[in-house]
Amino acid sequence: MAVSIRLRREGSKNRPYYRVVVADSRSPRDGKFIEILGTYDPKLTGLNSSFSVERAEYWISKGAQPSDTVRSLIKKQKKMVTAESASEPEQESSEPAESGSSPSTETAS
Repeated sequence: MAVSIRLRREGSKNRPYYRVVVADSRSPRDGKFIEILGTYDPKLTGLNSSFSVERAEYWISKGAQPSDTVRSLIKKQKKMVTAESASEPEQESSEPAESGSSPSTETAS
């Protein structure tokens, strides 16, 4: 069975909305699928997709072929994840460090 990762169209006329799905390549575009990985809204600008990159990589390791659009979405999502993880340590260091002594731990003798 040839498995592919592709977009499944949802939404109404002139308002497309897609789900990123893992499906048998022989099934129709909006037909039967194996797993939903996430969503993609082409009408939005900026962050317009959200899906599990880990699950996509799992299916690719099992031999699934991503479509061209899904391949580019995976690249964008990986960039977002690496950018977020790179900015997290900076945010932690910019917060003031708490001192070990708080008023409740100090006692007057």
